[in-house]
Amino acid sequence: MLGIIINPKSGKKAFRAQRLYLWKLLKARREPFIYRVTKYENHAIELGRELVEEKGCTEILVLGGDGTISEVINGIMRANLTPEQRANIKFGIMPRGTGNDFARHWGLTKDFKHSLEVFFAGKTRPLDIGCVTYWRNNIEHHRYFVNSLGFGFDPLVCRMANQLKYYIGSHHVNYFFALFGGLMKYKSQHMRLDVKGETVLEDKLFIAAVSNGSYVGGGMRLNPDADPSDGLLHAIFLTPPSAKQICQAIPNLFNGKLRELPFVHAVVADDMLVHTKQHQSFEADGIVMDITGACKVTCMKHAMQMIVP
Repeated sequence: MLGIIINPKSGKKAFRAQRLYLWKLLKARREPFIYRVTKYENHAIELGRELVEEKGCTEILVLGGDGTISEVINGIMRANLTPEQRANIKFGIMPRGTGNDFARHWGLTKDFKHSLEVFFAGKTRPLDIGCVTYWRNNIEHHRYFVNSLGFGFDPLVCRMANQLKYYIGSHHVNYFFALFGGLMKYKSQHMRLDVKGETVLEDKLFIAAVSNGSYVGGGMRLNPDADPSDGLLHAIFLTPPSAKQICQAIPNLFNGKLRELPFVHAVVADDMLVHTKQHQSFEADGIVMDITGACKVTCMKHAMQMIVP
């Protein structure tokens, strides 16, 4: 059974044409399906869980941006399924958001006809899912991510970019306004990073960017070698840079060469433990969460199947 989840607020201008084209394809294919429309924040988590757990859907198509995709992934990962059942779920996307970074990794654009052609062709690759285990009010929580995870400066920028949506709408430039605004506001915190039980970095943290996909922030390539099928997470960690180092870094945000700079520390692992001495935030696929204490970041290898070109 095919389950479809639609965020009507993403890419509103083209929504009617896209929906009618999809319905036309489904009618021609005579394929049974269930569809749901998101109505509020985190609704896609509930819908993703409902479709795979209660309705028995084994194929999921998401019409939305990175945030909607992430919510649906969280719903699927929280569903009462065996690992084998979850690993057989086929996940596809028709990008309709602002950044569409996860779609960009797979070569999918806002050409919705091509995205649907790819989905119905049904070619798949194993898909890794990242998991953050963290604590809030002494209660353990889990947040899953499919594309990226950020600590330090990164969640501040995401929070500011989300706030800008209320004033200027959803645009690529939101992130860049927030980027420069965040530089004036952010204060670095002490952090310790452990990998496989060994401390690999302990210093003040400016930014930590952990990637499953190779694009973030509307096309930046902070971890260009990240592959959502390799069973590993690729990360960079920056200690507080000088004004000169910031000027060095900015031209390398999009060309994949940021890791070559001497003040950038690169790590590749399937699990990491991040310690901080005070309250902190992280962003998972652009969604900001507040936490206290240490958090564990794990790669769940081949958790499901991704429909790809």
